[in-house]
Amino acid sequence: MFNTKIGGIGYYVPETVMTNDDLTEYMDTSDEWIRERTGIQERRYATKHKETTTTLAARAAEKAIADAGINKEDIDFIIFATLSPDYFFPGSGVLLQRELGITNTEIGALDIRNQCSGFIYGLSIADQFVKTGMYKNVLLVGSEMHSMGLDFDTRGRNVTVIFGDGAGAVICQPTEENGKGVLTTHLHSNGTCAEELAMIIPGSHGGYHLGTEQFGFPEDDKPGGIYITQKMLDDHMIYPNMNGPLVFKWAVQKFPAVIQEALKKTGYESTDIDMLIPHQANLRISQFVQKVLKLSDDQVFNNIQKYGNTTAASIPIALCEARDLGKVKEGDLVCLAAFGSGFTWGSALIRW
Repeated sequence: MFNTKIGGIGYYVPETVMTNDDLTEYMDTSDEWIRERTGIQERRYATKHKETTTTLAARAAEKAIADAGINKEDIDFIIFATLSPDYFFPGSGVLLQRELGITNTEIGALDIRNQCSGFIYGLSIADQFVKTGMYKNVLLVGSEMHSMGLDFDTRGRNVTVIFGDGAGAVICQPTEENGKGVLTTHLHSNGTCAEELAMIIPGSHGGYHLGTEQFGFPEDDKPGGIYITQKMLDDHMIYPNMNGPLVFKWAVQKFPAVIQEALKKTGYESTDIDMLIPHQANLRISQFVQKVLKLSDDQVFNNIQKYGNTTAASIPIALCEARDLGKVKEGDLVCLAAFGSGFTWGSALIRW
């Protein structure tokens, strides 16, 4: 069996910068309020009607392909992680294939719906494909265009101020170099609190789990139905919701635990980590995890200050930026970890 290395990496963030002060035009908030709670100073927004989750992904993928020194025709499988796909269906994987102009090869495309943990889940899947020899160049992308689905009003500020748009991509390839590449991955979930960080509408649940009255569904038993009612629109139910304190409580428990799980599996200690790149959910969460693991500032990379939370894209964006800045070097022990909606969480340990 082969090991899986990251042979190429790239990221793309839109040109439009939305600062905390800019958000005060739409909601009752302040730069101080946002920084204190999240550490975020600004985020990027894609151009409405001209960019999509898929087009952002394509720009990142093109950079990763070039960085790997291969042609787009060499890609033999696509894994696409996002919570903000272009369409309800089909998934964005096939749209990315089309956007890249590689439909003639008719390769497989897989969509991952694990939100903030999507990239880690995708990396674990790519690792299985590569190390068994099934594929040689797996394109793994995390991409998000949150700005099209946020509530730009004071009622939605707790969620809206956090999220930004962007994409990151890697090329997963086989390596026979002993001890190099992906050493281990660990994936977990617990659906007990699924609705505490979720976008419930639109959906096909018909009120199941939550009761039907609040959604305004017609009182009939005829086949068929509707995803969105007037009541949902009137009550602003079409936006994401988050129980921030609960998410924080879970995250600060699961982040360190899943990192320690990876270290224990490989026989390393936290002091052996050269670079920890956590999902950029909230700077306060990252700082808490850093403290628990007793890591120095040089051992943790954060860029949420510039980009906000880009969900599935945050880890590959941060990984690429860290590499470009010389903070991730050949031979380094790199740990990736995420926690998010579902709840899902995971980690990966890589010898770069």
